[in-house]
Amino acid sequence: MNNHFQNTILQATGASELFEIGMIQSLWSGYGKIVRYGLKESHLKSVVVKHVRLPEQGIHPRGWNTDLSHQRKLKSYQVETAWYKQWSARCDESCRIPRCLALETQENEVLMVLEDLDAAGYPERITSVSMNEINACLSWLANFHATFLEEQPENLWKVGTYWHLDTRPDELKVMDDEALKTAASAIDQTLQQSAFLTFVHGDAKLANFCFSNDGKQVAAVDFQYTGGGCGIKDVAYFIGSCLYEEDIEQMEDQLLAFYFKALKKAITHRQKNVDFDTLEKDWRRLYPIAWTDFHRFLKGWSPDHWKINSYSERMAREVVAQL
Repeated sequence: MNNHFQNTILQATGASELFEIGMIQSLWSGYGKIVRYGLKESHLKSVVVKHVRLPEQGIHPRGWNTDLSHQRKLKSYQVETAWYKQWSARCDESCRIPRCLALETQENEVLMVLEDLDAAGYPERITSVSMNEINACLSWLANFHATFLEEQPENLWKVGTYWHLDTRPDELKVMDDEALKTAASAIDQTLQQSAFLTFVHGDAKLANFCFSNDGKQVAAVDFQYTGGGCGIKDVAYFIGSCLYEEDIEQMEDQLLAFYFKALKKAITHRQKNVDFDTLEKDWRRLYPIAWTDFHRFLKGWSPDHWKINSYSERMAREVVAQL
């Protein structure tokens, strides 16, 4: 890290010195890394720094090394910077995110200095879930969606989610499911035409949630693909990220009921002037379409992915037939 970025962190935290504790993860396709830094003589013990360094050519793990892929990632970091600068302060404890302490851009590098959620009481990362943890995430999503209901996604993605059709023509082109490929545009348009739009997180998978020790409280990270859309897209994607198909079939009704109960409470608390019953009816109608939209992306991006299962195939066939 260059001296300018180091000084940015020191100034933002009031520290006299910083030292690397450890790398949390590399960014997708070699676009930088996320690192935890310790601080000396600061009111904070540590911060998490997302340091983006844009390469001339990424090394994509699935071979998607195209200019379009590079431009999509480039915009995603611009979106995340805008998210923290313009919108993140709207999130309260019910949809907890890391506080942003500093943002800096220099040539082909971006620096985001973020609160360390481990130190803030969210130290757990999990790969399998209990109902406590699923409900915590669904509650987070409900409050996030209620917070940004009917807002215009200024400086974010016009249509959020990393798999949005307009940003994934290469994956669509190589799909061998002709019926789904033909229906892709109608699926996308149906989702965009919802009467109730909000902001979607855009990558609300289990790996992007940080949990309290008891699993009842949760915070979320990674806002590169945040933008406009119907909230049920996040819900469908989240459920698919943490459950196998047999569990989804058994638990789907229960999980959707919990989400909509939390959403109604969150909308009432924020005094949003919407007809909730109509919203729920609309988003329940769109749930299988949102599921199929992500399934469309997967079948082009990684045809052997574990999430391509009989449940998703059946749902997609039903949606395509209805459209």
